[in-house]
Amino acid sequence: MFTLAQARHLMATLRPRIDELINLRADLTELRADLADGGTSPLGGVPEVKALEARIYAILEELNGHDIQVKGFAPMLLDFSGERDGRPVLWCWLEGDEEIRWYHRVECGFSGRRPV
Repeated sequence: MFTLAQARHLMATLRPRIDELINLRADLTELRADLADGGTSPLGGVPEVKALEARIYAILEELNGHDIQVKGFAPMLLDFSGERDGRPVLWCWLEGDEEIRWYHRVECGFSGRRPV
């Protein structure tokens, strides 16, 4: 369980890794598109695909190791377990957000998001 302050602090601490994951995701997508067309890519070939996949997987494992729930990959959607007014909630960060500004009750999911 995270307080909002703890979730925001952890998010800020891990932000460089999350930004790296987002960049790796874009590189992997572009590389796969280039290779699917039977062409070449300035980003490399199959070995580079495997290396990008491994780096992405390592970052995802790191996030999971901090008890962060990865709910989406494109766009990145991260949830941090918490409590608000005595109810279990998920502090919610969506790619593009500067910091955690949303939460939702556990049983309501993304569509139940509310501003903090």
